[in-house]
Amino acid sequence: MVNFERFTLANGLRVLVHQDTSTPMAVVNVLYDVGAKDENPARTGFAHLFEHLMFGGSVNIPVYDEPLQMAGGENNAYTTNDLTNYYIQLPAENLETAFWLESDRMLSLAFSENSLEVQRKVVCEEFKEHYLNKPYGDVWLKLRELAYDVHPYRWMTIGKELSHIENASLQDVKDFFFKHYRPVNAILVVAGNVTTEKVKELAEKWFAPIESGTPYSRQLPAEPLQKGAKRLEVHAAVPLDAFYKTWHMYPRMDQRYYVSDLITEILSGGGSSRLFQSLVKEKKLFSNIECYHFGTVDAGLLTIEGKLVKGVKMEDAEKAVEEELEKIKTEKISEAELQKVKNKTESQIAFEDMSVMNRANSLAFYELLGDAALMNEELNRYGRVTTDDIRNVSREIFRDENSSTLYYHAQA
Repeated sequence: MVNFERFTLANGLRVLVHQDTSTPMAVVNVLYDVGAKDENPARTGFAHLFEHLMFGGSVNIPVYDEPLQMAGGENNAYTTNDLTNYYIQLPAENLETAFWLESDRMLSLAFSENSLEVQRKVVCEEFKEHYLNKPYGDVWLKLRELAYDVHPYRWMTIGKELSHIENASLQDVKDFFFKHYRPVNAILVVAGNVTTEKVKELAEKWFAPIESGTPYSRQLPAEPLQKGAKRLEVHAAVPLDAFYKTWHMYPRMDQRYYVSDLITEILSGGGSSRLFQSLVKEKKLFSNIECYHFGTVDAGLLTIEGKLVKGVKMEDAEKAVEEELEKIKTEKISEAELQKVKNKTESQIAFEDMSVMNRANSLAFYELLGDAALMNEELNRYGRVTTDDIRNVSREIFRDENSSTLYYHAQA
């Protein structure tokens, strides 16, 4: 059970405090309710660009890292399709340094053509290195575009294409910042050796004076039900043929999301999982295979991907995958197999919750979903999943008309 207290500043900033006196450290986590899905389809990659720009100096603090290092702290950030998250860990006695730094970033970045140019280059290099020049790097650029017709999950956080970042103007960047990176659109979590009283005092001092901004009203196009199987074949200079198949699944707050999560564990959670045992060990069709999903807030994708053993035909590999899926759709799994994946999931959650940083991060995420208290409900939601649920949801997801398949051929 993770306990916390909550209050909201007059400018709309939600603040959560989680006290843990067993550590000398404190974590300050600022989550902005903006991700790649909130971008203009003609100007993608902005949320991720901001993750870089936010470290390029704010209006009163030219260099972000120096004062933090002097205070014994470290920081990082990440962007997803759903959110942008910044976090600092430092000795609790230096807590105010984190408030000073984060509030100045929220107040305003030091917008300059030079800063934009520097970060634009960094992001463009990242795009080329990881997505264009790396073997299989463009898989998800292609698969998302194939699987989604209208929902903005159809592009990755890096952006849909390089030109969108190359052509981003300083005005575009400013507009995006003042639309999304406002107190009314943010959640501040402070965790560790702190008191609510101290956090209130610092929040009022550093964050309360910032103008609230306009609440962002998200109106994303709903992805229509997929009515026919989609397929794509690609030939590229990669070492092995690779097989990818993805299906639409359920939003994060749907109980069937938890069923789907356990299905991925049954199919590929380690060496004793079904796909590994059957297709890697016994039939030797794949050199490796995995089943996973992205944990997205809106309805996401559940995916099976694997590298084929040389000489194996793509059609044979796909047929073997379909045979395994047929089993989970028609035969009830045993209570023992279900309990095994539940136990594994429970221990993963418990292990993650040992870190103050992870607890702060999770509280922010569940507050974004609607209520940080949901964090304490997770185990119950997994616990409620039955063997019937596994079979029924497998039937709903693993339908041919719900699938998008990519054959990624190694050029001969």
